[in-house]
Amino acid sequence: MKLWQKNFEINKKIDLFTVGKDRNLDFFLAPHDIIGTLAHIIMLETIGLLNINELNSLIKELHSIYEIIKSGKFKIDENLEDIHSQIEFMLTNSLGELGKKIHSGRSRNDQVLLDIKLFIRKEIQEIVFLIKDLFNVLIDLSNRYKNILIPGYTHYQIAMPSSFGLWFASYSESLIDDIIFLKSAYKISNKNPLGSAAGFGSSFPLNRNLTTDLLGFEYLNYNVVYAQMCRGKTERIVSQALSSLAHTMSKISQDICLYMSQNFNFFSLPENFTTGSSIMPHKKNPDVFELIRSRCNKIISLPNQISIITTNLPSGYHRDFQTIKEIFLPVFEEIKTILLISVEMLKKLIINKNILNNKKYNYLFSVEVVNSLVKDGFSFREAYKKVGLDIQKGLFSPITDIKHSHEGSIGNLCNNKLKFIIKKLIKSFNFEKVNKAINNLLISF
Repeated sequence: MKLWQKNFEINKKIDLFTVGKDRNLDFFLAPHDIIGTLAHIIMLETIGLLNINELNSLIKELHSIYEIIKSGKFKIDENLEDIHSQIEFMLTNSLGELGKKIHSGRSRNDQVLLDIKLFIRKEIQEIVFLIKDLFNVLIDLSNRYKNILIPGYTHYQIAMPSSFGLWFASYSESLIDDIIFLKSAYKISNKNPLGSAAGFGSSFPLNRNLTTDLLGFEYLNYNVVYAQMCRGKTERIVSQALSSLAHTMSKISQDICLYMSQNFNFFSLPENFTTGSSIMPHKKNPDVFELIRSRCNKIISLPNQISIITTNLPSGYHRDFQTIKEIFLPVFEEIKTILLISVEMLKKLIINKNILNNKKYNYLFSVEVVNSLVKDGFSFREAYKKVGLDIQKGLFSPITDIKHSHEGSIGNLCNNKLKFIIKKLIKSFNFEKVNKAINNLLISF
């Protein structure tokens, strides 16, 4: 039975096609549907659509359903359309007609949009702290190996001296920018759409400010038409932030795959962290980083997929949005898995401490020789020309004593500055406010 069904049976083929993967995907949203419903019914009691006894009965039953969801035993009946139908069905089974009152002043449109925003908030919080774990590993590696030089490259050609400290820290700072992007996405998601109903509000005197406070949102989506326009837009913006993070993870994975090859030999991994070949007994393949690279590249395509689905849709709700759930909701588990395995893999990297002993890297130090001549009174262009000619004639002699001191260079990584920035940035999300609000809804009245 559908929430919208009247006195007819829908064609089974139509039912199967229109429901799609909702029953499976709605498990991602199930706990958030309970949380949103708790806030909604508390508000309904304040405007007289529920009495206090009805409210307490509903809260008690919703808490019981929440525990079933958290235990992993929750199921959606195959005859029901989605999570919203299942919860209302369970409440009605337990409480009779009272269970049907939870829908007053609410549409599935604002209900599912609320669920998605609550889901996004929780997932971004988890991702931010996983990024912090990865950041800490990279900073630790940067500090530990800061004095070990490696070649820097432009155009795949050796360019100037770099270091493991500089390389590891570069990805730490990239993660900071990814968190900044996630914060913007979080702020856009952290607005309450509840009360917009089907996108045109309600004739009930809904207290939308109350549900905003109960759910820990920063603001309302004030305009009820725009609240519904956020469907698809919110997912696209969040996916763009995830895409930025995926780009960082794909890039570091590509670097590691490249640098682990025998031609570079910067890194290696323990045998039990690599895979082998069915025909070549010597192979130790960095398959984990190759899979991270490919999975991240798939995530990078997500904003484009969502944009294509939503392009040229007019305002209001459309069933097209259901398709977005199929590609959007599972991506969070994917990126969290990538972050977790990356931490494990990076901790096991074995560093080659003698890379620059090979004479093929001598030209890395050409700029150091140029700078030395400038300090002796040459103009930069004169020094550049002299060193260039010496290289052509085979007379070049490298200066390998590197003394870079400016901020962010080999000799001054500024890793403590990066640690301060990320700590301040994470605090600015104000996750505590959201967590406190949700916990308050989940404690018994």
